[in-house]
Amino acid sequence: MVLEATMICIDNSEYMRNGDYLTTRYDAQLTATEFIFQNKINSNPENTVGLLAYGGTGPQVLSTLTTDFGKILSGVHETKIYGENHFSNGIEVAALALKHRQNKVQHQRIIIFVGSPLKEDDKQLEKLAKKMKKNNVAVDIINFGEENVNTSKLEKFHSIVNNHDSSHLVTIPPGPRLLYEVVATSPILVEDGAFGGASGEQDFFGGGVAGAGDIIDPNMDPDLALALRLSLEEEKARQEREAAEKAKSEGEGSGKPEESKKEDGDTDNGGDQTVKMEESK
Repeated sequence: MVLEATMICIDNSEYMRNGDYLTTRYDAQLTATEFIFQNKINSNPENTVGLLAYGGTGPQVLSTLTTDFGKILSGVHETKIYGENHFSNGIEVAALALKHRQNKVQHQRIIIFVGSPLKEDDKQLEKLAKKMKKNNVAVDIINFGEENVNTSKLEKFHSIVNNHDSSHLVTIPPGPRLLYEVVATSPILVEDGAFGGASGEQDFFGGGVAGAGDIIDPNMDPDLALALRLSLEEEKARQEREAAEKAKSEGEGSGKPEESKKEDGDTDNGGDQTVKMEESK
């Protein structure tokens, strides 16, 4: 398993009050944050995770790198929803926190939730992306809520910061699935190796739903663990249906050449009979 130090950056700007994600953007983000923390710690007990809020009047470190979820929760309770998005400053401060990690062997990663419009222009984002790439800081972006406004900018940022496919951009529009459910099956966590190694999502679902117990501690949040299991069951069933439909369509497609071949054969036989009749005459 990859040894990492991860700073999770949450958006606590005014836009996070919107209720287009259950129950609000802010609450959906916090549930996903808890899931990510458990995933990182369970994938490698030597991993550490910190928390930063980058709304309000500027970024604020809520918890330094830790393995104690209680410290993360304490930081969350101190957070208020106000102000605006400070994307660049948030990433800069998160990178500084990672630079001061105790274990220098740990890879550096930032996971940032973006749920409000970015103020930065393309040049500012390009400069920031190049700096993160130069300092070997991977940046995973969870783009939701304002995807119509932010996606183009974030795609350009991701294309620059992405070093050997170490960074990811996941855009999540409002829908029937909860925010953390989409994050759970996204490259942000699947390719991390926590769901079954390098083969990613296939191994994760192929290993059965029972593997969900290894992702999150059910004793800490049984409701979240149950919801995750149900989500995984639905996703596995969907994949099985798609595989069955694909196999069926391929089977029907392979049957057509045989029919045409048979028809050709019938024509050839008919031709032979005609020749024989002419010879008898």
